[in-house]
Formats: sequence, structure tokens, C-alpha cells
Amino acid sequence: MATITTRAAIAREPHQEWEITDLQLDDPKEHEVRIKFAASGLCHSDHHITEGDAPVRFPIVGGHEGSGIVESVGPNVRRVKPGDRVVCSYIPACGACRPCSTGHQNMCVKGLNAGTGMFLDGTFRFHKDGEDFGGFCSLGTFSQYAVVSEWAVVPLPDDIPFEVGSLVGCGVPTGWGSAVYAAGVRAGDTVVVFGAGGVGSNAVQGARYAGAKNVVVVDPVEFKRESAKTFGATEAFATAAEAHEFVAETTWGQLADHVIMTPNAVTEEMVNSGVMMTGKGGKVTITAVGHLTEKAVHVHGGALIGYQRQIRGALFGDCNPLSDIPKLLGLYRAGDLKIDELITRTYALDEVNQAYRDLTEGRNIRGV
Repeated sequence: MATITTRAAIAREPHQEWEITDLQLDDPKEHEVRIKFAASGLCHSDHHITEGDAPVRFPIVGGHEGSGIVESVGPNVRRVKPGDRVVCSYIPACGACRPCSTGHQNMCVKGLNAGTGMFLDGTFRFHKDGEDFGGFCSLGTFSQYAVVSEWAVVPLPDDIPFEVGSLVGCGVPTGWGSAVYAAGVRAGDTVVVFGAGGVGSNAVQGARYAGAKNVVVVDPVEFKRESAKTFGATEAFATAAEAHEFVAETTWGQLADHVIMTPNAVTEEMVNSGVMMTGKGGKVTITAVGHLTEKAVHVHGGALIGYQRQIRGALFGDCNPLSDIPKLLGLYRAGDLKIDELITRTYALDEVNQAYRDLTEGRNIRGV
């Protein structure tokens, strides 16, 4: 089998920085495509790998927000052809499994190997010195090239920059959909968003687009609080207590209709604050993950039953990649969705560790 050499950022074990190295990459097999990446978003989920909070198989190639050009295709590929510009969806959408066929592409069964990067035939495409490397979410966008499933690619129109395209593979639909689909925000609602980074900023945009009257952000970083207003936040506070006081006052005690959790790591304290900030019949939607060693959801049943509150998780914001990625690009093209403004700074691949230092120190909304 022919292989090519690709430069990539890899993690060999938790609690170590990303390592830049050369890997061998196989040709694509049936229903697979090889992509030359032009841009990759620097999502916090990849930082959870190096922090030890993501249960993945090591070694692994990082990155799951990517866009680029199809370089070659394997047998029986129908969705794209060599030369096509594409976005990678971090959850594939085969269109035929039970979740896909019932309108839940975000739970496609072909995404089962996200934490290992192993292909459905039990093999890998990245290798080095006889060792197999998976790509995070079966992608590995922190690499110049990667082989991915054809079900994980969505065409990218010629007029959309690659940097914008990369972000609609994860952060934009995850945040936007968390508000519009998972939470189900409606006109006139009061919404609180915990965390105003690359996902939370899009939850803010989604809530405003859905017609929320009040979109209240909670984030300890002043830069992110100010940025949130660019995306439609009506108020922004450093603490949950301040936000709770404002929400109680502005709603005459009815409290929030929705609380959406998109922080860097969700905690029990945040969830409890969100529950108590939610009014009768309200919903807490959890999109962020927590630390592996902590229980983020630990709520007294009476706090839910007495006000008939709900707590639910959201994967990919309940979005359907094949329909929602084009929809979001259409909103961007029309000026109704801010994506350029999400990109605080761009980096070279070799600067990936600096990029994550900037992220954890609160200097970026989204690095690319």
C-alpha cells in the first residue's frame, strides 16, 4: 500500500503538551477520502485530551474541526471527488442508520470510534515506526493530511474561507444548536449561557436569532464578557450570583427559561447554580464536559420536581450535519451569523501549544 508523509500534532499520553512529528498516512480505502487540510479550529475538546479529561486511545492525532481539499478518494466514494473543498463534521452522517434516518445525524452509529480513531474495519491510517495512531473523532485535523470517512465530509462552497469552514464542523453548530434545537429557545425567552468561548458565543448567537429577549452570559474572563456582546449578549456577569440577581429582577422572579452550559469544564457548582436560576418548566442544557474525576450533575430531586425543571445533554447541538452546516453557512453569507469575529488569532501548526496556552489563559474566543 502506498503511503505519504504528513506532519501532525500528536498526544502520546495525558498531561503532556502536543508533540509535532512526521507520520505515515495510508491511502484511503472504500468509502474513505484523503484530505489536505487548509485550516483547523482549536477546540477546547482537544485540550481535554492533553489534560487527561477525555477517555481516548493513545497515541492520537489531535484536531476535529477542519476544512480543506479532497486530495484522493478510495473505491465507491460518491459524496465528493478529488479537488472538492470540504468541511469535516466531527460526527459522521451516513444518512442510513436508525439515528440518521430519524433526523438525528448527530448520533450516527458510524461515529462510534471517536475516542480511538480506528476505522470500522478495525484498522488505522496514521502510523509511525510500526505503531498505529488514531485521529481524534476519526479525523485528526492537526495534521497536514488525514484519511477520513466520506460520511464525515460536507461540501464547502467556493466563496467561504477555509478558516470559517473549519469552525462549522464543530464549534458553531454545537453552540448555535444548543440554543436553537437542544434548548428550544423561543421568542421572548430569558436565556443564561455559562461560558462565552468558541461554543458559548454561538449559543449566544443562536439564542438571539431564535428571538430571546434576554441573553445573559456568565464568564469570569472580562475579554470574553465584552466579546459576548458582539454576538448578541444583552448582559454579561463574572459570577453566577450576579447573573441570578439580575435574572430574578428582570423577570419579576420568574427566573430563566433556559440555562445553557458551555464552559471550558462544567462543574457541580455550575450545574446547581444553573438549576436554581431556571424557572418553572425551564431547562438546563449541558454541552460542555467536566473533569473525569468529578461528578458535574448532582442535584437534589426536589429542586427538579418542585419547578418541573429539566436537565439534558446536547451532542453537536442536536444538529444534522448534512442540513445544518449548509444552513449555517447560508446565515453567515447573509450576515446573520458572525463567524469571522470568532477567530481571535491564527497559528501555524508548530504553534499549537502556544495556541492552547492562549486559550486557557482567556486570550482567545477561537484560535485557528
